[in-house]
Amino acid sequence: MQPLEYSFIIPVYNRPDEVEALLSSLSRLEFERAFEVVIIEDGSMDRCDGVCSRFRESLNISYFYKKNTGPGDSRNYGMQHANGNYFIILDSDCIIPDQYLNHVDAYLSINYVDCYGGPDAAHENFTVLQKAINYSMTSILTTGGIRGGDVQVNKFQPRSFNMGLSKEAFEATGGYGNIHPGEDPDLSIRLWNAGYKTALINEAHVYHERRTSWRLFYKQVRKFGMVRVILNKWHPSTAKLTYWFPTLFCVFVAMAILWAICGWFWYLYLVLVYVAIVFIHSTFKNGFKVGTYSVMATLIQFTGYGLGFLTSFIQINVRGRDEREAFPHLFF
Repeated sequence: MQPLEYSFIIPVYNRPDEVEALLSSLSRLEFERAFEVVIIEDGSMDRCDGVCSRFRESLNISYFYKKNTGPGDSRNYGMQHANGNYFIILDSDCIIPDQYLNHVDAYLSINYVDCYGGPDAAHENFTVLQKAINYSMTSILTTGGIRGGDVQVNKFQPRSFNMGLSKEAFEATGGYGNIHPGEDPDLSIRLWNAGYKTALINEAHVYHERRTSWRLFYKQVRKFGMVRVILNKWHPSTAKLTYWFPTLFCVFVAMAILWAICGWFWYLYLVLVYVAIVFIHSTFKNGFKVGTYSVMATLIQFTGYGLGFLTSFIQINVRGRDEREAFPHLFF
C-alpha cells in the first residue's frame, strides 16, 4: 500500500467564525507528515477567504469558491481538487484534538479500510445546551451510543462531520449524492455494495458543536427522520425496526397521557421512569444543569425524528409519492 497522504475536506456556508476555530485546531495537530486542508466555500455571502489567509503560514490550505450546490456536492468538488490519496471530511463546526491524525494514521496502518468514521464529543467550552444535545445524540440511552462510539457495530455508517474516505473509493462510487441530510449513510451503503469496508475509529473523536437552539435542533432531527424513510426506499436491505423506535415512543407517550386522563397512570409512570434514568445518567456524566437540559434534548430528538419519520413514511410508503416531489427541500 502506498503511503497515505491526507487531505482535509471542509465545505462551508457563511461560517467564517467556525472556520477560524477549526483551522486553529488543525494548526495544532501533532503529526510528523505534511497534510493538506481544502476549504470549499459553497456560495457564501459571508466568506472565509480572509480567515484562510491568516493560516497559510501554518497550514497548507487550498481555498475554492463556487456557487451554492449543497454540502454533498461541495465535498465532491473538494475531493476532486485535493492532492492527497485519503480524504478526511469534516464539518466547519468541529474542533479537532491535537492527536486526531496520529490516531487515524495508526489505525489505518494496521487495519486499513477505505472509509472510517469517528465519534463526536462535547468540548469543555461548549454551552450547556450544546452539551445536552451532544448527550442526546450520542448516549447509549438515546441512540444506542453509535454516534458517541460507545457501541461497536459490524457495519458502521460514518457521518460526514468526521469521516475518512480513500481516493479510490471516492472515484469508484462518485462520492456523495444530492440528498441532504442523509448523504453520508447513502454513501456508506453504496460503498458496501461496491465491496468496500467501513470502520469506527473510537480514538478519532472530534468536538462537534451541533445546533445552538432548540428550534434548530428540532428542525435538524426532523429532517433526519424524513430522510431515513427515503434511504430505506433506496436501500431496502438496510431497513431496521429500530428506525421506528422514536415514532413508537411518540405514540406511546400520547397514549400514556390519554390513559392518565382516564385514570390509568402506569403507562405514564413508565415514561417518567425513562426520563428519570436519562436525567440521572446525564447528571452523573455532565452535572445537574446539563442533566436537566438533556431531558429536553432527548424529548425534542425523539419527537422531531419520530414525527419526521412518520410524515415521510405516510407520504412515500402510504401515498406512494416520489420523494423529490414530496420533500424538495431535502435535495439540491
